[in-house]
Amino acid sequence: MPGRLDPVVARARSLVRAALEDDPRPVIVALSGGADSLALTAATAFVAERMARPLRAVVIDHGLQEASIEAARVAASAAHSLGVAAEVIEVEVAPADPRGMEAAAREARYAALGRAAADDDAQVLLAHTLDDQAETVLLGLGRGSGARSLAGMSGRRGRLVRPLLPLRRADTERICRAHGLDWWSDPHNADARLRRARVRHELLPLMEEILGGGVAQALARTADLLRADADALDAAADDAMTDGIEALTVLAPAVRSRVLRRAALAAGARPGELTAAHVGEIDALVTRWHGQRRVELPGGVSAVRVGNRLRFVPTPVAG
Repeated sequence: MPGRLDPVVARARSLVRAALEDDPRPVIVALSGGADSLALTAATAFVAERMARPLRAVVIDHGLQEASIEAARVAASAAHSLGVAAEVIEVEVAPADPRGMEAAAREARYAALGRAAADDDAQVLLAHTLDDQAETVLLGLGRGSGARSLAGMSGRRGRLVRPLLPLRRADTERICRAHGLDWWSDPHNADARLRRARVRHELLPLMEEILGGGVAQALARTADLLRADADALDAAADDAMTDGIEALTVLAPAVRSRVLRRAALAAGARPGELTAAHVGEIDALVTRWHGQRRVELPGGVSAVRVGNRLRFVPTPVAG
């Protein structure tokens, strides 16, 4: 009599199947060799074979650690053991990126995955879990970045799909054990110099202790609720895009701030550096006008009021 299927393995397969049924394109799994991505690869291998869906794994080597290429090759070998073709792609991470190593590595990784997906016209499955979502919400809260940042990661955005968001990190480790897979533990995940590592190993456990458990699940629910609100406000901003002062004035503040932020980004303001304070100063040109000359924004662009219009112009070199 065959052994009973582990219910966590069954749930992971169900989540992946639902994701693949929503999108008929070929599938790429982003594989790091960690427990989360190995569990996702195992579940996807099972589901894709039964759905006759083309599948391959892509392993990104950031080159940030000694012997990182060897760890990438081990991850690719694990994919092969599951019957999944795998490719290792080496990327360069700017060492002096002002946003920090984590942001630079993430940008390089997503760019490489995007190119791979475009080649196959594929969707990309990412192995983020509920724990990752909770960490993302706390990091957004610390930045004070507003509802969109607190909304965390969406289950599907464009080509990117995160089927395992309802699962915990302990679940992915259990899935790996069920498949006899040994996972790699990235040293960066325990590096106390990195903000996310401290949130994972210090802040979240402390919150769980103080609040009596259930914090990660509560943060993930908060993200779901705020994402729905942010999506509705973004849709309203799409319909309200204008540079007319009178039309901007009558908008609800939450909608107007989105219109102003989008206009600034479209004009060339740098997204990683444009803050709520900048948007607030632009808003003052609309709602509290008393002759301000301009609002200088990151990216060499300034917001100015010209009569009854809001304009974005190059920032003067001096003056």
